[in-house]
Amino acid sequence: MRRDLRIVFMGTPDFAVPSLDILVQNNYNVVGVITAPDKPAGRGQQLHQSAIKKYAVENGLPVLQPEKLKNPEFIAELKSFDANLFIVVAFRMLPEIVWQMPEYGTFNLHASLLPQYRGAAPINWAVINGEKETGVTTFFLQHEIDTGDIILQEKIKIDDEDNAGTVHDKLMNVGSGLVLKTVQAIEEDNVIESPQSTVDSPQLKHAPKIYKETCLIDWHTSAFEIHNLIRGLSPYPSAFTHLDGKVLKIFAARITPITSREAVDSGLLSMDLSTDNKTYLSFKCADGWLDILELQLEGKKRMKVDEFLRGHKFNV
Repeated sequence: MRRDLRIVFMGTPDFAVPSLDILVQNNYNVVGVITAPDKPAGRGQQLHQSAIKKYAVENGLPVLQPEKLKNPEFIAELKSFDANLFIVVAFRMLPEIVWQMPEYGTFNLHASLLPQYRGAAPINWAVINGEKETGVTTFFLQHEIDTGDIILQEKIKIDDEDNAGTVHDKLMNVGSGLVLKTVQAIEEDNVIESPQSTVDSPQLKHAPKIYKETCLIDWHTSAFEIHNLIRGLSPYPSAFTHLDGKVLKIFAARITPITSREAVDSGLLSMDLSTDNKTYLSFKCADGWLDILELQLEGKKRMKVDEFLRGHKFNV
């Protein structure tokens, strides 16, 4: 017999919207939506609604925006929804009093193939580490973060031209389908859980929060490592270096082929920098050169390298 599901959905950014939308489009009973409080943003510091709140309001779904998830008033409001399933996609860590509340449990959509890349930034670290594949996992919440029993997984390829932004978008859409499959399995009481300890994995890689120091490029490392760092932090928060005393964000680059070395040498400004002031800007790495393709100098807009060089001349 099918279970009659009453769902509370918890999420905040764009990544969570397709997962909520696919539930609405398939006529699941979403009785409430929990998202982050509105926050001031921009020059005018006007209150900014989360992507999930905008979607919920447009679709007539009740919304709660608690500052603190252990607040007794919030707990009482959450209980009043009388939900029997909670779904978490790109939200914050839940206290036990919340995730233990529903009869059929609380499951999370995580943007990696657990147990690999537990943590806050799984998409970034998978690309930074040069992985060729990643995926999404649904799992039931337990005490330790990202360690619950796996429900379903789905893999995707990471192509050489992918960055964190394109992988984010792939996983966002694949993830919504996995959320739907997971809900259908719970609805039919047909869930087969797999403890993460039973998943055959090599040494575990982690996905800690990205800090500013993570984003600073170390030009003494290999071109391959730097290229992956740039990909893994693009478009946000972006890898950066310094040029003429200013922060230079780099969004896209390519490893300079050996056949292009003569062109690099002809525009050599120093042992570390080369340009023809028209078409290329190259930085020296530990084992070669890296061509910068898209960048943003502090105080300027983001632009392609040829556009940048039209307004920024070096003394060759």
